[in-house]
This record gives sequence, C-alpha cells and structure tokens, in this order.
Amino acid sequence: MPASPPPTGTRLQQAWLRRGLLAWLLWPVSVLMRLLVSLRRAMYALGLLPSAHPGVPVIVVGNVVAGGAGKTPTVIAVVRHLQARGHRPGVVSRGYGRADRDCREVASDSPAQLSGDEPLLVRRATGAPVFVATRRLEASLALRAAHPDTDVIVCDDGLQHLALRRDVEICVFDERGTGNGFLLPAGPLREPWPRPVDLVLNTVEPAGAAAAVPGFSAQRALADQAVRADGTRVPLQALRGRRLLALAGIARPAAFFQMLRARGVEPLATQALADHYDFNSWSWPSDDGMEVICTEKDAVKLWPRHPGVWAVPLELRPEPAFFNALDRRLDATLSSPHGHQTS
Repeated sequence: MPASPPPTGTRLQQAWLRRGLLAWLLWPVSVLMRLLVSLRRAMYALGLLPSAHPGVPVIVVGNVVAGGAGKTPTVIAVVRHLQARGHRPGVVSRGYGRADRDCREVASDSPAQLSGDEPLLVRRATGAPVFVATRRLEASLALRAAHPDTDVIVCDDGLQHLALRRDVEICVFDERGTGNGFLLPAGPLREPWPRPVDLVLNTVEPAGAAAAVPGFSAQRALADQAVRADGTRVPLQALRGRRLLALAGIARPAAFFQMLRARGVEPLATQALADHYDFNSWSWPSDDGMEVICTEKDAVKLWPRHPGVWAVPLELRPEPAFFNALDRRLDATLSSPHGHQTS
C-alpha cells in the first residue's frame, strides 16, 4: 500500500514558509486582512464590540499561526500543572468540527462528533470539566454554573476570540515560527506578529531544536507505550517491524510519521488526512495482517468503530521556567481584581 498524498492544503502551507511568487501574488489580500484584524481589535478596545469576564482567572492558550502548533497538548500540560498546584481548573473550547453549535459539557464517553475531538481528548487526559460552545464566554459561564468550585478557566484556542476577557495569554509556536511573516492568505499569520502576549511557548521538534520565536520551549515526544480502546498497552518499541498503516488527521501528519520513524517504528504505509477528519467514510485496510497506528486525537473518533487501532499519546514537556512564569502571573491575578483585557 503506497503512502497517501498529502492534503492539498499542505501545498499552500509550504508556500507560507517563504516569500515566493505565490505569497507575493496573495500579498494584496493579506494587507486587507491586516486592516480588518486591526479594526476589529480596535473596536473591542473602544468597547464598540462587547466583551466580558467570567469572574475567575482566564488563561487563553492559542496561536497566531494557522494550523496546529501544539495548542491542545499545551492545554493538557497547563491543566495538569494547575491540578498539581491544588487548583480546580476547567476548560472551554469552541469544539471545532462538531456537528452542533450548542453549549454542552463534554463527558469522557461523549461522541466526538458532538464534542469535538480535541475537547474530548482534553477531558479524558485531565479529568477536568470541559465545556464547548461557539462563544467561549457562554461556555465559561455554563462551566462555572455546573462546577462552582472551578477557580481557573483554561481556554483551548481563542487568542483572537476577544469577546472573552482574559488574564493570561499563552501564544504557542512550533518550528515553523511565523513562516514568511505575511498574514493569511499570503502567509500563515492570523494577525500581525509581534503582538503583546504574556508568555510564548515553542513546541519544538525535534527535541532540542532551536526555538523559532523568542520565548520558552517545550519538547514534544511520543509516549513510550501505544494503547488500544480496551486499555491494552504495549511498549512502542514492540511495534517495530510489524505491518503498520500509520494515519493522521491532524494539521501536519508528516510530523507524526517522522516522530514514529525517529523511535524506530517504520510504517509499511502512511495515510495523511485533513485536520479534524471525521473518519465516517474510512475503512480498515484490506491487507491481511495490517495494524493501524494513529494519534490520540484520531483515536477518539476511530475507537468506537475500530477498537483495535493503536494510539500513541503525544507528550509535551515545557521547561520548568515556563511554569514558574505562569505561576507568577496567575498568582498576581489571584491577588488583584480580575477582568482586564490582554491586548
């Protein structure tokens, strides 16, 4: 079985890494995008567009670059850190890709099509209450009503969702940095960079690579074990030499395949799918004896129909200085009135 071609969006993403012909052709549209982004931010700053604070400290984890940069693994790492400090964090998210637009709590057994794959992953990985809604403020208020002991809200994505006032902003980058520095569609930026944020976290790959943007660093690595839906676990190295189809419906599937190979797991074939792929039309490979290995994000959608799929968790390890800086900012927020709008 040959490797599947990358999603078409990848070709544009490659153009975003340098200021080539395609980027310059799209540059006039990106100038308009910059004006619209600046106007929108100004309208929030002047109070012409409404914003509100849910009443407990809000930590927003997001990025300014289109595509995955490690936001959800960062959210999981931040939530676990807060729990270790004795906090009772809750998580809110838009729930990208879900079928409904309502506000709802995510349970550990929620269908991914109703909760979104990333909120379901966060719920299972942390045990923290998770609410999804198109408007993060609505999700925050619903979370506090259902779980009044919540003392910190972590927003998965939402750096540009200014209707929710926040106390700490964490901007996540990967090894692409800011790409060619242009805004969409000529480049990868959703808004101009640099812009004020509280903390910058680089989720670099491979481990030890130089950070693309000045800030703190975190290492991404695959867990030492793969797991199936029934909880069966095997050492990752035990999958070496087996007939594997590696698939990934994430922003950058090639990064997952590369991480597998770096651990000595060489798939017989790879299948790169669009980010948040729903797997409704996906079928098990016809090749007898072929096993499937994927990311945790894909597994939450695959396991209900294909419990034999192997999932490899992605572990994110921020440097200790990052958590120290986060603690200082959060402690300062807890000792002063809330409700400022980071800008």
